[in-house]
Amino acid sequence: MTEDLSPAERYAAARIRAVEEATALAPFREMYEFDLDPFQIEACQALEAGRGVLVAAPTGSGKTIVGEFAVHLALQQGRKCFYTTPIKALSNQKYTDLAKRYGADRVGLLTGDNSVNADAPVVVMTTEVLRNMLYAGSQALRGLGYVVMDEVHYLSDRFRGAVWEEVIIHLPESVTLVSLSATVSNAEEFGDWLDTVRGDTEVIVSEHRPVPLWQHVMAGRRMYDLFEEETDHGGRGVGRREVNPDLVRLARMENQRSYNPRDRRRGKMVREADRERERRQRSRIWTPGRPEVIERLDAEGLLPAITFIFSRAGCEAAVQQCLYAGLRLNDDSARLRVREIVEERTASIPTEDLHVLGYYEWLEGLERGIAAHHAGMLPTFKEVVEELFVRGLVKAVFATETLALGINMPARSVVLEKLVKWNGEQHADITPGEYTQLTGRAGRRGIDVEGHAVVLWQRAMDPAALAGLAGTRTYPLRSSFKPSYNMAVNLVQQFGRHRSRELLETSFAQFQADRSVVGISRQVQKNEAGLEGYREGMTCHLGDFEEYARLRRDLKDRETELAKQGSAQRRAAAAVSLERLKPGDVIHVPTGKFAGLALVLDPGLPAGRTNGHRGFEHHDGPRPVVLTAERQVKRLASIDFPVPVEALDRMRIPKTFNARSPQSRRDLASALRTKAGHIVPERHRKERSAAADDREIARLRTELRAHPCHGCAEREDHARWAERYHRLQRDTRQLERRIEGRTNTIARTFDRIVALLTEMDYLRGDEVTAHGKRLARLYGELDLLASECLRDRVWEGLSPAELAACVSALVYEARQSDDAVAPKVPAGRAQAALGEMVRIWGRLDALEEDFKINQAEGVGQREPDLGFAWAVHQWASDKSLDEVLREAEMPAGDFVRWCKQVIDVLGQIAAAAPTEDGSTVSKNARKAVDALLRGVVAYSSVG
Repeated sequence: MTEDLSPAERYAAARIRAVEEATALAPFREMYEFDLDPFQIEACQALEAGRGVLVAAPTGSGKTIVGEFAVHLALQQGRKCFYTTPIKALSNQKYTDLAKRYGADRVGLLTGDNSVNADAPVVVMTTEVLRNMLYAGSQALRGLGYVVMDEVHYLSDRFRGAVWEEVIIHLPESVTLVSLSATVSNAEEFGDWLDTVRGDTEVIVSEHRPVPLWQHVMAGRRMYDLFEEETDHGGRGVGRREVNPDLVRLARMENQRSYNPRDRRRGKMVREADRERERRQRSRIWTPGRPEVIERLDAEGLLPAITFIFSRAGCEAAVQQCLYAGLRLNDDSARLRVREIVEERTASIPTEDLHVLGYYEWLEGLERGIAAHHAGMLPTFKEVVEELFVRGLVKAVFATETLALGINMPARSVVLEKLVKWNGEQHADITPGEYTQLTGRAGRRGIDVEGHAVVLWQRAMDPAALAGLAGTRTYPLRSSFKPSYNMAVNLVQQFGRHRSRELLETSFAQFQADRSVVGISRQVQKNEAGLEGYREGMTCHLGDFEEYARLRRDLKDRETELAKQGSAQRRAAAAVSLERLKPGDVIHVPTGKFAGLALVLDPGLPAGRTNGHRGFEHHDGPRPVVLTAERQVKRLASIDFPVPVEALDRMRIPKTFNARSPQSRRDLASALRTKAGHIVPERHRKERSAAADDREIARLRTELRAHPCHGCAEREDHARWAERYHRLQRDTRQLERRIEGRTNTIARTFDRIVALLTEMDYLRGDEVTAHGKRLARLYGELDLLASECLRDRVWEGLSPAELAACVSALVYEARQSDDAVAPKVPAGRAQAALGEMVRIWGRLDALEEDFKINQAEGVGQREPDLGFAWAVHQWASDKSLDEVLREAEMPAGDFVRWCKQVIDVLGQIAAAAPTEDGSTVSKNARKAVDALLRGVVAYSSVG
């Protein structure tokens, strides 16, 4: 092509190539076997130009390339780069990748309890570790040039998201920030905030998936495309995406009723034929079983696949179902290779622990190419599954949604069993963002031509709703930032109260709240202009019409209030009269569709109520069942009795009476008309209105008549303008209250926390006391409780195992609360200390209530959970894994994870606890760490 260029054009192209080759990006690109995508090049160029970047791109699009370029730049410039991730498993994976590329001597790892080559120029760490380093003013921050925040959209997480904002706000200005995010719908808003707090930040959004994704629904033996692609008339490409009409027909067919029981024209034979037809139709629609799904995907060439099941037990059950079905996805050579890798990776696990860990069942599944992946598994087991899946030796993985958090396990297909998941409080539909995140695993770049997302057919499935879920890219980033006690003392210690308050007002949470206020403020301004016009319209030359209008309003409000009171009293009297009714009472129903003579068959009181008992609690009141004079049996409601009702007479109801029998109803109704048809019910006398004798109403009417504006000829015109003025003024005040509630919300919460800490002598103005300095070293949800336990010497004299049991209450949270069963705790000193911890928490809880610190808003101390105390005590007391897990009834993975968290907090306590006055807490905390760090806990590489 260069021969076709003119000499000037060839010279210009040569100069461009020379400039490109002189950049740091040129040698970096040569390190990869594939060309970089435009968005990657754009982001890398912005980084090299000294700007921060926010890259928002789909899962699997290769946005981590930008983070690796930041590593490359740091090494080239002789500076440091910290690569942060939300979870330790991801940190381990990234550490392995970078160490392989740049050498283990230049890459380190810090995950709270794992420390490998921490002084290296490139360190991979969890975000919490970097946050703690920033507050501690760590020497490791010297020479830091770049920070990569992988999965930065994690700041939406309501439990841990605040850490991301803390890091972004507190990083030194000299540090260039690289933020990598999944595709979010408000990337520009997040970029604007980064621009505000970090300086020049380029926002690069890519919606392009490197591997196209096809959406399917599997129903019965068939797999249907979710969308029917329609090309434009010129045939140049895809136009609209319509829901597959076959799926719509399936849904309609399933939802059709076999017959309508109210359609009396249809005979029995017709109904039977309808049922038979429906049975045949339904036989084509069912939710395929898990082995059936995998076999179908295998036959279609769509393996490897990840099936997302929102339950750990469901994942394990799925593997067992596939094994029982005789499913084998590996040949003999693959089976041998799997066994070699597994035995090599698990060689450090003691033989006696293998059985309790379910090793042999797990290995059988792996050899067949099938595995589960969830947080309850031993970390080593999860890592082996990840490695085998990437190597193509495991072809079907059943996983919980935690796998979608960034771990590098791309598949050809992703299967979603259901579109509903438990969110910790209730079963809820998955969001478009969650759907995008889960299905984003489908399609391996450089391997697959296309990826496939398969949703299993479920009863009452709506194909249109699924299409909306699959076609929506609405995944807004919402801040979950809230100040904490630890954050408050650290901020005050570094910046003082005033500057700390200003810093918190720069948070993304406040940025979003302030932006939402802009539209409301504009509406307030419009309303104020409208109020001015209305004020002119109600101006009266005789006097202050605003005052006159207020008197009219007060009079109307008082009359309405008295009317409501009268109505409530009448309803109460009617309810009491209904309670007195007995079967056999003849009554007159005053109003409604069934007004007239009626016989009470059942007074309709709730179970356990007796006649005449006052204070009816049922929100609808009694609902008597009656037989009307027109032979209808109906259950009435309180609305049919606006006034009290009394029995006009009594009748005996035959024991043989059957309300379903037309003949019985006819006979009894005839007897009712004969017995009481001549009785004329007393008309309910209308009571004198309470307003007639009300002094307040009399006063207001007198003042109205005496007011100068009362005699104005245009009084009613003025009154209409006054009413509009009042309504608009009321609406404007509501908007102003909304603005007040949204502005400075973070700072106000900070002020309440500071006030409480001042009350407890953690702060004195801008001074952080000795107690406050101790609190500054304690990170975690129950930071203040831990500090108070150290302050009150609650843990003095405890053995290392007893101390571990107490500390477990600060970190452990049961997946499902079971208030009915008291948790087993170690006896003696540990039991007393745990009891004292709960009492201290009760004191703190009361104090938080006094200072209006609300746990529902994510601020404050939750109650300590003693559910892990016995298990961790037994483990620290050198009991066997089999014994501990059997008693704890806990999966090995959960046990290891909670032990690691206890170890983490024990390390903080060892550093924060006083060493003078003969205190043994610091020493015993270190001993407790050593006692816990054995067996499965020690050899689990994931923290």
